[in-house]
Amino acid sequence: MVEDSLSSHRSGESGLKVSRFAALRRLLQSRDLTFLMEAHSGLSAKIVEKAGFLGIWASGLSISAMLGVRDNNEASWTQVLDVLEFMADATRVPILADSDTGYGNFNNVRRLVRKLCQRDIAGICIEDKLFPKSNSFVSERQPLADVDEFCGRIKAGKDSQTDNDFSIVARTEALVSGHSLDEALRRAESYHTAGADAVLVHSKQSSATEILAFMERWDKRCPVVIVPTTYHATPTEVFRRAGISTVIWANHLMRASITAMQETAQQIFADQSLHEVEGRVAPLHEIFGLVGNQELEDAARRYLPVRNAVRGIVLAASRGDGLHALTRDQPKCMIDIRGQPLLRRLVDTLWDCGVRHVTVVRGYHKEAIALRDVYMVDNDEYETTGEVASLVAAYDQLDGEAVVVYGDVLFRRYILDGLLATPGDIVIAVDALWKHNGGHQADGYDLVVTDRGFSGHYLEDSSVTLRSIGNAIDPTDVCGEWIGLLRMTAKGARQVREELDRMVADGSWASANMSMLIARLAARYTIGVHYITSHWLDVDTVLDLADARNFS
Repeated sequence: MVEDSLSSHRSGESGLKVSRFAALRRLLQSRDLTFLMEAHSGLSAKIVEKAGFLGIWASGLSISAMLGVRDNNEASWTQVLDVLEFMADATRVPILADSDTGYGNFNNVRRLVRKLCQRDIAGICIEDKLFPKSNSFVSERQPLADVDEFCGRIKAGKDSQTDNDFSIVARTEALVSGHSLDEALRRAESYHTAGADAVLVHSKQSSATEILAFMERWDKRCPVVIVPTTYHATPTEVFRRAGISTVIWANHLMRASITAMQETAQQIFADQSLHEVEGRVAPLHEIFGLVGNQELEDAARRYLPVRNAVRGIVLAASRGDGLHALTRDQPKCMIDIRGQPLLRRLVDTLWDCGVRHVTVVRGYHKEAIALRDVYMVDNDEYETTGEVASLVAAYDQLDGEAVVVYGDVLFRRYILDGLLATPGDIVIAVDALWKHNGGHQADGYDLVVTDRGFSGHYLEDSSVTLRSIGNAIDPTDVCGEWIGLLRMTAKGARQVREELDRMVADGSWASANMSMLIARLAARYTIGVHYITSHWLDVDTVLDLADARNFS
């Protein structure tokens, strides 16, 4: 749609795209009625462009409101300039900037024009009021600038533009301030003579009578721009027949957003829930599309070093008997943790660390596990088999660099980041402070012995190797507890597949747990250890669940 809307801005002979400055000038000088739609941010500017408008009105009222201040020059011109720069960067259509009075006298105007040209803003509209201005709808009979002084602002702006097609629209507030039609015409003619590329005649009457009377006497001396906010019931065809050049829809996106935000905030406050509003608001993918996330991903593939994708395998087939009634109809990986299933939080952590292709091995009440962005495989024999059987179900995913994790474990992102950075073909994450963090030597706890205990010294960076793992280890030898998180390189994944093949061949695979597999691997290969000291949790019991709901 955007390309189609810009097609009229291309040169028929050269095929080159016309600058935004020239595009705005063409809109103002078009024989057909043209339209500018209000925007007040980079996002709203994108929405305007996507809707098909060929130009944007950067509303001073809307930008001020967006910044939370009054439309009385409380936002400085440099703050407004920052917003305009974001709007220009976000779009390709021309922007006409509502620049109030020019933020001062001729000197302020000429500096403003130079800065706008640098940022590819195609034109400005300045009004013949005094600085600091007040919004036209706030008070009656506001004083106007001296005609000659305002003409000086226009001349200074034209002398300062760095692009010949930069446009200055001179706005007269004569009718709004209670002056006669003759005064409005006199001022408009003076501004046109001073070099204005178009004049904007403003009215706050409920009908277009004043505007139409102006047009009858103006005789097309230069383009005329209007803002029909108050006389919105006038059919657009009336403006077209009157010879008006451009209509500005001046503030309706900002006003629409206020209504939507108020209604949404009130609904959520009243309900203490998102359920009622979720279907009425824009989905997140709409935001990602508007701001160009896909372009960033495409650029990353062009410019970032190529790295093999890391796969994730989550073993989540068990019920979790220790959670009793909470797992009557769902596996423990789907238990709610502060508004999200445990599994959702775990998968999000994997994604944050660059683990993109995630496979979840389901079993108990597998229909309850339904995450849209993961791949599912099933261990339908979960009641009579162990963890290795679940890993065998995901055998095909052991291809390249991979992470294997229990489905009931929570951990901070830095733990996986550190594990991914630890050298070695097969590396496990081990809690060195297992006793302090609640570990004990009992069934289900994966205690480990290494070749070097944890020192905690800042400069200590020597590699650590696993010697043994299990739950039948002398407490005096224990160096930590495996937290249920393992990483392997492509070579390590081949070694794991080969060991699984051997376990299937000797019949030990069906009942084996992951500690048994790791112990067999350690007998053949070097298994690395990445020590951690906190910030992880294994959710096995109701007490663990209480801790998980306080985990942040």
